Amino acid sequence: MYPQGGPRTPEVDFQKILAMLRANFGRFAGRLGGAGVGLLVVGIIALMVVFWGASGIYTISPGEAASLRLFGQVQGIPINDTGLHWWWPGPIGQTNVEQVTETKRMELGFRGTDTGAISAFPDEALMISGDLNIVDVAMVVQYNIKNLADFLFTVDDPGEQTPGRAIEPGRPEGRTLKDAAEAALRLVVGQRSIDDVLVRERESVAAATKERLQEILDDYRTGINVINVQLQDVKAPEEVRDAFDDVLRGRQERDTKINQARTFENDIIPRAKGDAERIIKEAEAFAQARIARAQGEADRFTSVLREYRRSEKSREVTRQRLYLEAMEDILPGITKIIVSPDAQTVLILGGREGITPIPLGPQPRP
Repeated sequence: MYPQGGPRTPEVDFQKILAMLRANFGRFAGRLGGAGVGLLVVGIIALMVVFWGASGIYTISPGEAASLRLFGQVQGIPINDTGLHWWWPGPIGQTNVEQVTETKRMELGFRGTDTGAISAFPDEALMISGDLNIVDVAMVVQYNIKNLADFLFTVDDPGEQTPGRAIEPGRPEGRTLKDAAEAALRLVVGQRSIDDVLVRERESVAAATKERLQEILDDYRTGINVINVQLQDVKAPEEVRDAFDDVLRGRQERDTKINQARTFENDIIPRAKGDAERIIKEAEAFAQARIARAQGEADRFTSVLREYRRSEKSREVTRQRLYLEAMEDILPGITKIIVSPDAQTVLILGGREGITPIPLGPQPRP
């Protein structure tokens, strides 16, 4: 395990260098005079200083950040300052360069391999829902680094070396992240029924787990930012899976029938409303026509009545005309003969011109 403060950068081993110099110094000391020995020692020391100083050169690539320490104290974290840089090499200073924008992935409840094979981890996936049912939940957490100093130096994680996941000690993305994700997921699932977890509120479960996991990681000062939480496979335990599948199929059929009924309802109700509106409009138009016709007939009757009341002659003519019109309405298509005791002629109705006067008989001579 690395000491607290994360992994150290390689340091120059001065003991080995001095041992090599002492082993070879005797061979050259006899060949050189006193001044030559002094110059050689100075040159060797200068060369060592140059190599030591050159070991402090480091490079920051796009998306990386460097944590700079001087005598173990964090001095700064340059971000997006790409290119070559220099910082005091060990043992005076240390430099840690990390990729902070890369999206990393942690699998909970299963492990995938490069060949596509998937291994189940039931100890992580099996949990109890709020209605005391056992549910098997597999989850993927996507994250990156938001605070490099906390990520490197705050949490002393034991790491994790499980199949499909190799995390070195000293980084909080090992057991710390896995245990926090498992705790957050168990808390959220334990507050909901198995139906909500399996079908109805999967997105809500993922969102609540993400929020709770971020709170835990922030409390631990891990420096990890949770980007997304995805529920991969949520199912009932193997022993009762068939029964749950039957229930799910029944619910799907029920939802299908409900959707079909709503589709029919949305189709038939607007059509019925349209027909009802059309019938109402036709009835209103018919009523307006009848009212207008009745008003016209009433106005015509009033005008006839007004003419009827003007004089006795007008009344006689009006009565005669009304009588004739009534007879035409009563006996249509039939020839009518009206005889008056005082009439000198007979009126025959229904001729070519409507009313044709013809002689009643031989006219008396004057």
